[in-house]
Amino acid sequence: MANVKDIQMNPPKNRLIGDMPKVGIRPTIDGRLGGVRESLEEQTMAMAQSVANLVSENLRHANGLPVECVIADGTIGRVAESARCAEKFKKEGVGLSITVTPCWCYGAETMDMDPDIPKAVWGFNGTERPGAVYLAAVLAGHSQKGLPAFSIYGRDVQDTGDTSIPADAQERLLQFARAGLAVATMRGKSYLSIGGTSMGIAGSIVDQPLFENFLGMRVEAIDMSEVTRRIEEEIYDPVEFEQALAWANENCRRGKDYNPPEMQHSPEQKDQAWADSIKMALIVRDLMVGNPRLTELGFGEEALGHNAIASGFQGQRQWTDHFPNGDFMEAILNTSFDWTGIRQPYIVATENDALNGISMLFGHLLTGTAQIFSDVRTYWSPEAVKRVTGYELTGRAEGGILHLINSGPTTLDGTGRQSIDGQPAMKPYWEITPEEVGQCLGATTWHTSMVEYFRGGGWSTRFRTRGGMPVTMCRLNLIKGLGPALQIAEGYTVDLPQEVHDVLDQRTNPTWPTTWFVPNVTGSGPFRDVYTVMANWGANHGAISYGHIGANLITLASMFRIPVYMHNIPEERVFRPSTWAAFGANEPQGADFRACANFGPLYGQY
Repeated sequence: MANVKDIQMNPPKNRLIGDMPKVGIRPTIDGRLGGVRESLEEQTMAMAQSVANLVSENLRHANGLPVECVIADGTIGRVAESARCAEKFKKEGVGLSITVTPCWCYGAETMDMDPDIPKAVWGFNGTERPGAVYLAAVLAGHSQKGLPAFSIYGRDVQDTGDTSIPADAQERLLQFARAGLAVATMRGKSYLSIGGTSMGIAGSIVDQPLFENFLGMRVEAIDMSEVTRRIEEEIYDPVEFEQALAWANENCRRGKDYNPPEMQHSPEQKDQAWADSIKMALIVRDLMVGNPRLTELGFGEEALGHNAIASGFQGQRQWTDHFPNGDFMEAILNTSFDWTGIRQPYIVATENDALNGISMLFGHLLTGTAQIFSDVRTYWSPEAVKRVTGYELTGRAEGGILHLINSGPTTLDGTGRQSIDGQPAMKPYWEITPEEVGQCLGATTWHTSMVEYFRGGGWSTRFRTRGGMPVTMCRLNLIKGLGPALQIAEGYTVDLPQEVHDVLDQRTNPTWPTTWFVPNVTGSGPFRDVYTVMANWGANHGAISYGHIGANLITLASMFRIPVYMHNIPEERVFRPSTWAAFGANEPQGADFRACANFGPLYGQY
């Protein structure tokens, strides 16, 4: 274990420009005064408060800050009250809305008409008042007006005085809120594209209209020479650099140089690459979110940053043929800790694969955890493993395994050395202990990069992810004529005996981190078996998040109007806007494509 006894937990903060989005609660009511409305005021406001409590007590933003809810000043029975609520939400920075009601209301007058924010409606399932009737009526209005909304309706009838939220309604409310907060958080932020296309990888051909029209983001594009300039002109905090260098020297174990002797760099070259790699981490962070310290040093323009919620670094080959690769920078920024303490991870895509960067961003915003970036490298069949190693795969691995290995080292959280209830895990940074930081660092070795790949040298990580973690791999792909489409595979990491792992791992670059992954198979379609998952994966990269979050990803994608073309999520966990059923209730996957095409991108035409 690394010596991290003095590591500090950084308090939650918003390091980007713009307030964190809030959840708006809209209590709607029957507008008829003279007995009806008055009898429902208390119950309706109690529903709103219950939802606000549920959300604020169970969710945090990915940066660790609490989620705030804004409730309308009073119940909403007519259009004037709808307008007052909309005005309040606008001033308060509401990014998504939940309408609640126990009764009939005037649907077209009380509905949320903001086209840019996700919206849901919870109708109380009771017999005294027709809450379900309003729910159906207002959802029809949303469909007719092209404003898709999510329907939430408890399965069991409740008594009129029951102020609790049924478990099934709670699940849907939180599922909607998680995804809606992710949508609202992305809006107005930047993707920082450092460099251009890496080795012809399509995902690093950054499509700006995709970010603008679907995600509400902008793309900031800069050349990799800006990193060179900042290194050479020392546009970084020199005090922090010395702190980071000392921390890395003490906590990051250097391992074997796997290069042939005649290709190995000198000790002086290696030390220089180590120092430059740390400078690159400081610089890319400053490029993303800015650094007021640079103003004090006389670099006011550079201090501003690009307000980037995610970024990508081209690296190969124009950079790596001459300079140290970005492996250290990518690994440490994507990790939930560094020399500053335990803090929110950054999202940095290897090889500037922006599509995988978006996928990582989705997972991070939904869970608050660091994300694994990997090549989806190899399918190992049971027969091939036995032929090469003599070992017969068993348990979850008996149908074969996928070798996820990264040519730009992934987050150190991916070692799986954190734990939940004694099981390996990757946790939101605010739950990580100093001991777990030490275990992650202790499970990682840093190796001089393979010079045949990276002529400029650099330092790569090596570790093996612990088995037994529930994880979800996803990937956003871009298809001519269709646009963006998402694929999702829930499954588990698995362990192999050390000697078996060594044989398989040594067949590729031994300086990169490995995750052995087995998707959950269904026996049909693209999830017929593990091989079929690999055969249908749409790109060379995947983003892996801790936990089975596939249902949340589906909900999130539907808010952006991005169809999901491959997933292994049980039908009962899938949650999309109610009007999706009109596009083919008996064929939900095809309906998803038709609905997304019909309504178009959330923020404009693509």
